[in-house]
Amino acid sequence: MQDLKGKVVIITGARRGMGKSHALLFAKAGAKVAVSDVSQEDCELVVKEIKENNGEAIAVKCDVTNKAQVEELVKKTIKEFGKVDVLVNNAGIALPKPFLEMTEEEWDRTLDINLKGCFLCAQAAAKEMAKQKSGSIINISSVEMGQAGVGGSGIAHYCASKGGLVAMTEALAVELAPFNIRVNVIAPGLIETPMIEMVKQNPEMEKALLSRIPLGRAGKPEEVSNLVLFLASSDSSYMTGSTVVVDGGWLAN
Repeated sequence: MQDLKGKVVIITGARRGMGKSHALLFAKAGAKVAVSDVSQEDCELVVKEIKENNGEAIAVKCDVTNKAQVEELVKKTIKEFGKVDVLVNNAGIALPKPFLEMTEEEWDRTLDINLKGCFLCAQAAAKEMAKQKSGSIINISSVEMGQAGVGGSGIAHYCASKGGLVAMTEALAVELAPFNIRVNVIAPGLIETPMIEMVKQNPEMEKALLSRIPLGRAGKPEEVSNLVLFLASSDSSYMTGSTVVVDGGWLAN
């Protein structure tokens, strides 16, 4: 994917897990990366790793639920690298709670980070992309997105946010197409990240989940990152409004 050389990419939730994997792979492909998350220190560690491998990156602390911070993230990226070509909306949380016990605050926090945060970041980045008449926005949803996806006990707020992200992606794909901005969404299944530590600590739960996955294992972060890079590149130039599932066959089972 030679066309990623010199491209400028913003990745939220990039201090660990899939976000970190995306950042490292983009840098390896020659892109300039803005590594963003709520911890400046953790972002700096990712940037250090990128620079040790001769990549270009900056660390920008940002709470995606805060519009001012999101706008500052885009501003700092442009000041450092001159433009924004790609946004990867990766920041998200999953805090299980039985529906009948779920508080309004827990619901709001999940929707704020997982859905509102993507809206704020996409809007801020798209305003800059529209000026250059090009861009790619990649949203990270989940197989627990509803409709053709799967439901999940104890994560009604998470499922609602991820389903909403798919719907928003389709709407933005239509609205931003005249600016040559493509918007796609990836729906990962069970991926080896800190987010699934709770599953790994419960052997019965882990066994039950793996039994539903035809490939019989959790995915690796880089197996999602490879797709993120594809959707960011010109190799996917005729793709917009698409939901691409990476789940080891979970939804097919």
